[in-house]
Amino acid sequence: MNQEQPQKLKEIPEKDEGPKFGRLLIVLLFAVALIVLITFATEAYYSN
Repeated sequence: MNQEQPQKLKEIPEKDEGPKFGRLLIVLLFAVALIVLITFATEAYYSN
């Protein structure tokens, strides 16, 4: 039978996972930065 179709089907999910992982990484870094910002702002507010 034709063996080229399974190879093409395997390549498509790998390309779809790339941007989703990158977007997840950006959201994770944004969340960490937001937590750090809130921590420093709270510490600066309560230290006065």
